[in-house]
Amino acid sequence: MQKISFLLKRLVHLDWTAMWKTMILLKERSGKNRLWLLADMLQCAIKYNAGYMDYKIAEMYKLSGEQRRTQITRGISNGIVRRMNDKSFWHLFDDKDTFNSLFQEHLRRTWLKINAETDPATFKAFLGENPDIIAKPLQGSSGVGIEHYTCEDWFGREEAFFFTLLQKQIGILERRVIQHEHMSALCPTSVNTIRIATLLGDKKHGIVYAFLRIGNGKIMDNVDCGGMAARVDLTSGKLLTVGADKQGNTFSDHPITGTPIIGFKVPFFEEAKTMCLCASKKVPQMRFVAWDVAITPGGPCFIEGNSFPSHAVPQFAAHYPNGIGILREFREFIDI
Repeated sequence: MQKISFLLKRLVHLDWTAMWKTMILLKERSGKNRLWLLADMLQCAIKYNAGYMDYKIAEMYKLSGEQRRTQITRGISNGIVRRMNDKSFWHLFDDKDTFNSLFQEHLRRTWLKINAETDPATFKAFLGENPDIIAKPLQGSSGVGIEHYTCEDWFGREEAFFFTLLQKQIGILERRVIQHEHMSALCPTSVNTIRIATLLGDKKHGIVYAFLRIGNGKIMDNVDCGGMAARVDLTSGKLLTVGADKQGNTFSDHPITGTPIIGFKVPFFEEAKTMCLCASKKVPQMRFVAWDVAITPGGPCFIEGNSFPSHAVPQFAAHYPNGIGILREFREFIDI
């Protein structure tokens, strides 16, 4: 019944134009005709709660039934979140000011919430102390609405700058995180963050997965903004896989810096894991959280925590060359 309900909801809200474009792309990649692909997509939707983006990202047209059963599709991921996370506590992570306050000991930066009632002197003082800032909406995901500013953008016109921020629906300013020079060697234009997912499961507690998100020329490392991701070995902190983006492109070396991706070692990875495991116990009603962690010269810090972790990156086909997905690792923590 749950699968049928999920399928019906997806059909109601389906972007048919985007699905058709995906179908054309997959026809070229797979060599299968559109009718075969459509029928196979429908089968995957019914049997595995997979949307057309799941089908594309996990390259399900290549997989056997046994392999398909190991993929964490959108429907399965949504079910895990509903089961693990009490929705009445999501706001602690979704509101950036609230998150920063709750986990301030792990931030390594100052911030200022702004709105129409913000004291102009407080705003100007913050700018004076932080000449390099990141401006964000209070809520949102996938890097939407995030801007980078320096003192050149506001010097001598602080009042006008304030109203510009409000017009852009900016709700919080943060001092820009300066990342470790080793992380900049991958891509210097963005802060390249580790997505570390913790799960307080019925069978055990711990880290389910970690992926390093790497920018590709933009200020954001997010895969929805053109970035890529590679899987991190939880023991060594080294990258196990090529970088892969949401379009299915793969990179052994970074296309801008030429830095090799496989084998790259994340600095302070043990400290990052410890920080996430400690934080995961702070709100026990939120049992499945994906933490975005930056690595600074002095150690790890939180960028944000995600109450509804995206299932996209953990199912990129390039991260699982044998076709066996990440669901088996979730099953070490909970029954699915």
